[in-house]
Amino acid sequence: MSTDRAGGSARRVSRVIAPWLQRMTGRPVLARVAKNAGYFFADRAVRIAVGVFVGVWMARYLGPHDFGLYSFAIAFCYLFVPLSTLGLDNIVIRDVVREPHRKGEILGTCWFLRLAGSLLLLVACNAAIALLRPEDRLTRALVAVVSLGGLCQTLDTIDLWFQSQLRAKLSVGARGVGYIVATFLKVGLILAGAGVVAFAIAGLLELALSAVALAGVYLATGERLTEWRFRWRTAVGLLRASWPLAISSLAIVTYMKIDQVMLGQMLGSEAVGVYAAATRISELCYFIPVGIVASVFAPLVETRTRDVEHYNRRMGQVFDGMALAAVGISVPLALLSPFVVRIFFGAPYEAAGPVLAIHTWASVFVFLGAAQAPWDAAEGLTHLAMRRTLIGAGAKIALNLALIPGFALQGAAAATLLSQACSGWLANALHPKTRGIFVQQSRALMVFRHVRRLGRTGAAGPGGSIAPGGPQERP
Repeated sequence: MSTDRAGGSARRVSRVIAPWLQRMTGRPVLARVAKNAGYFFADRAVRIAVGVFVGVWMARYLGPHDFGLYSFAIAFCYLFVPLSTLGLDNIVIRDVVREPHRKGEILGTCWFLRLAGSLLLLVACNAAIALLRPEDRLTRALVAVVSLGGLCQTLDTIDLWFQSQLRAKLSVGARGVGYIVATFLKVGLILAGAGVVAFAIAGLLELALSAVALAGVYLATGERLTEWRFRWRTAVGLLRASWPLAISSLAIVTYMKIDQVMLGQMLGSEAVGVYAAATRISELCYFIPVGIVASVFAPLVETRTRDVEHYNRRMGQVFDGMALAAVGISVPLALLSPFVVRIFFGAPYEAAGPVLAIHTWASVFVFLGAAQAPWDAAEGLTHLAMRRTLIGAGAKIALNLALIPGFALQGAAAATLLSQACSGWLANALHPKTRGIFVQQSRALMVFRHVRRLGRTGAAGPGGSIAPGGPQERP
């Protein structure tokens, strides 16, 4: 697998999608969005194809216990990631789109804040695991290696610039370098009979190489890192806007990863390995909403400044598409879960089948929640996103405590599904400004309505606006 091949796949996707969308809509900006999404999806398709093969091989090689240790270390460090990212991504993209003349100031300040946050992550991760497992040297070593990845990811600031310019192909190519090298290294480690710590080092090397490649591509496009400047006023402005998103990110990673940490403490590493095998399959599709949001966020912000009604209709269409995609993925995966687990992971992971059948349905609410992210940022309602994710995180912890003792792995999967429904859908009904979103999401969940619509020529989108304050009649 090579970067040239990945790039060729992306170009083919873009050549098919972009001209079609431009002819159908007559809007060049939407064609650019499709082209940008094409590169993103081609990159994820390559990563999934390679990652499934190598990841499954690694899981089989390590076995449920060591694979569980590795998964536990990643999940544990992931809980501290919001200390590094600080919820800045969408805020930085928004500000660069609105004020391109301040690019150097915004990007430089973002990088400095992320560096400070990554150092805090490094200290917090290692201190916490030392308190939690003082005698477990192997787990502490794994956490020490994995936590260093935050320092490498500070240069993801460059990717935010490329996203704001709809130039995803540059980030795809840069990150592909690290991914390919790390993939071959993991295969070599399996063949050499290496231990679990070596695989954690390979993951760290991937992040380091990707960071170097991103910086190289940024410089090759004529940009200069020397233009980046830290400004206290900008830092205060970014943090004032992003702190609700940072807390939301903390809540999100809590209900994404806390189950593996709690399983490790309550049932042991082997249970984590089996559960992680199931979630790796069900979470393969999570790149879809991330890719769509990354590609449409900047154009949606721009559309809102020109035509609010058109912006509302577009957001409604995004909800509808997300619901259709998620249900279309979840139905066959739930029905075929025992067969899928047996084929991919083998007999030692057989208990992952029932877990997968439940866990896959959480993607419906993950997709809907991701679709709402650009709306929250554009409307200045990120504080409500924080409240919703805090509700989800609290529900996840409570449900894990209630369900894991009696239902073990299936209880953890059910806790994930129910907490995602609370955060990504039901919590919108609690505030007047998001009840319109709740109505729109509820309509999106009626998938048969969408199937009927697909049979009509010239279907125009959702039946109502999602402007803050509640649904309105479409003009």
